Amino acid sequence: MAEPEMCPHLDSIGEVTKEDLLEKSKGTCQSCGAGGPNLWACLQSDCQYVGCGESFSDHSTLHAQAEKHNLTVNLTTFRIWCYVCEREVFLEHRPALLPVHAAPHTCKASEQEAPPQPLSHPLKGVPIAVAEDEGSESEEDEVKPRGLTGMKNIGNSCYMNAALQALSNCPPLTQFFLDCSGLVRTDKKPALCKSYQKLISELWHKKRPSYVVPTSLSHGIKLVNPMFRGYAQQVGASTQQDTQEFLRCLMDQLHEELKEPLTECSMSGEGSDEPDNEVTMSQTQSTPCSPVRTLQELHPKLSSSPPRSSPLRSAGPAYAFKKAQLLLSAKKKKQSHFRSVISDIFDGSILSLVQCLTCDRVSTTVETFQDLSLPIPGKEDLAKLHSSIHQNLPVKTGVCPDTYGSQGWVTFFMDSIRRFVVSCIPTWFWGPMVTLEDCLAAFFAADELKGDNMYSCERCKKLRNGVKFCKVLRLPEILCIHLKRFRHEVMYSFKISSHVSFPLEGLDMRPFLAKESPSQVTTYDLLSVICHHGTAGSGHYIAYCQNVINGQWYEFDDQYVTEVHETVVQNAEAYVLFYRKSSEESVRERQKVVALASMKEPSLLQFYISREWLNKFNTFTEPGPISNHTFLCQHGGIPPNKYNYVDDLVVIVPQNVWEYLYNSFGGGPAVNHLYMCAICQVEIEALAKRRKTEIDTFIKLNKEFQAEEAPTVILCISMQWFREWEGFVKGKDNEPPGPIDNSKIGVMKGGHIQLKQGADYGQISEETWQYLLGIYGGGPEIAVRQTVAPADPDSLHGERKIEAETRAL
Repeated sequence: MAEPEMCPHLDSIGEVTKEDLLEKSKGTCQSCGAGGPNLWACLQSDCQYVGCGESFSDHSTLHAQAEKHNLTVNLTTFRIWCYVCEREVFLEHRPALLPVHAAPHTCKASEQEAPPQPLSHPLKGVPIAVAEDEGSESEEDEVKPRGLTGMKNIGNSCYMNAALQALSNCPPLTQFFLDCSGLVRTDKKPALCKSYQKLISELWHKKRPSYVVPTSLSHGIKLVNPMFRGYAQQVGASTQQDTQEFLRCLMDQLHEELKEPLTECSMSGEGSDEPDNEVTMSQTQSTPCSPVRTLQELHPKLSSSPPRSSPLRSAGPAYAFKKAQLLLSAKKKKQSHFRSVISDIFDGSILSLVQCLTCDRVSTTVETFQDLSLPIPGKEDLAKLHSSIHQNLPVKTGVCPDTYGSQGWVTFFMDSIRRFVVSCIPTWFWGPMVTLEDCLAAFFAADELKGDNMYSCERCKKLRNGVKFCKVLRLPEILCIHLKRFRHEVMYSFKISSHVSFPLEGLDMRPFLAKESPSQVTTYDLLSVICHHGTAGSGHYIAYCQNVINGQWYEFDDQYVTEVHETVVQNAEAYVLFYRKSSEESVRERQKVVALASMKEPSLLQFYISREWLNKFNTFTEPGPISNHTFLCQHGGIPPNKYNYVDDLVVIVPQNVWEYLYNSFGGGPAVNHLYMCAICQVEIEALAKRRKTEIDTFIKLNKEFQAEEAPTVILCISMQWFREWEGFVKGKDNEPPGPIDNSKIGVMKGGHIQLKQGADYGQISEETWQYLLGIYGGGPEIAVRQTVAPADPDSLHGERKIEAETRAL
């Protein structure tokens, strides 16, 4: 892309620092007193003017025209406009000046009645944009493969290197960490998401080295899970399942660090794990992804949204022992509704059904999965699978879900003939070949529950024979499949080395889909495969990955990256496979938006849209409804804690682009004006005041308690609850704790609650207990010391006499 022409008026800029502009952004328009975010600062040397940029009172423009000052900068985005050139200019050409954000979200063109800024350049075949690249790119640079960087083995770390290369070649995840780096915010240790972001930037940089050393990420994962420590000293140590365990550990930690609470509108579409006929069939928020191309125009950098604090909870009455336990479990369930880029991309759900063969009752549960661990069927299992054509279910006719409901009787009749023909063929005919579809069929096959494994039917109130089977309720954007090659017995372990053939394109999951599933796209193409060479006791991991830029397959063997033919991949001994949803329709949608953006239609309004959702639009096959709640509060403004980095959360699009996206995907809400929410600001100030009051009062009461030499009453408080409260009042947790829960430190004896032996508790005064109880409610009250009745004077005299005699002796 050609380098933008240098603005000849940059020399008029005085000394400017980012700190100066941030300070000015807190002010108001010097002409009318309007606040942000649409404030502009004059960049003329020695001019300190700050003006508004609204179309009805554009004081920044009036100032520039009157004073003939050429350049102005938006104080929210640091985007710069030249009134003489009538275009945006960039300060990267003058490195001595303030650093300017690479992808600002506000454009001064609207105030000058100029056409809206187009989304930078037309659709490319490269779905990965490297944010830190500088300077112009030649056509050769644009098509040059990136991501072909090896990783140094730092002590039997091949399991980690192979897993990281496989994840690195998952475009939706990699593009998030490259384009949406502003969202990678966490205060949770060890901040693994930042180490991963740095690694991905190095792997996909156009000036990449031949290999990198993933020391930071390796150190972080060992802090998270001690099972990954010490491999450097154990050359030849057992490597079985390490890569799969590493993947699970890494993705769990990334989710934990990047998770955000779901808004009410998001949760209304979220499936949840529910027992016994309480199946939620709604589609979850945005099912991730697939095309080979993406909108380079909509490459915003993102920023995560810290969870909002909830309103103060009213104090309730004292709770009974049992009720406290129920409240605690309800609180945990309420807090379990979170999402992250990890769950958006990799989470799917399975609908499990168990049928009683006596009363025909069917129980259902929905479970979330991030990978499917599939068995590798043996020869006998294969024969059974093939003879049933994956359709025979040992259940009563007409009771379980109708497999052929959507296919009709002709299909049912033809399948019956096929089953009969196949059953007549000797088992040896099939040979030892196992396909990935066979493994999936074995996983989703019905299990008979009888003998020692009988089913406890809630309707019959007895153990009954039953049958259990499952279907996929929601397909993930990227389907991770783990083949169970390692088996561990009491005395030994062994590896199943059977070759499992797998498709490079067109893996169809429709046969394993529940009829209630909202997933529209059911076919997948292979992205990467991790292989294990060796035995169950020792071995070596490598990865084969398809480069998203040129479509070529490469072998990643620690620091060595080698181009290979796809037949090499097909013959590989697969252990973990990553498949990505495939849809041509999503590619066409992006092309339509690019065409609309390039039309440069003049529009009276421009709209802000979530950068995070646009990243999904770029990389997911089913991005779901537009969700602007990543940068909006429940009142429709910008939460104060996000205001300083709002440009990381939004991008501005022309009216025609917004209307097309909104009509195609729905969601919203529509936003064409950004402002800090005053209601949230009041709530934040009230919350800060509440925290200070509670912690100051506790410290005061506790000091008084410590000063007492012989307190008449000492009460107990659960340290688990106390730590939650402490985290809240110290600002580490935005959610206040629920009611005081002493149920875990108490035990019922003789109709009274007493302190449980070995309980994790703290001692507080009666005044402190009453103060906390008045705010949070809960209970029960447990005392370790109560007021003792005064002793009888005669008895006391006798005790003193005995004490005196003892002393004399």
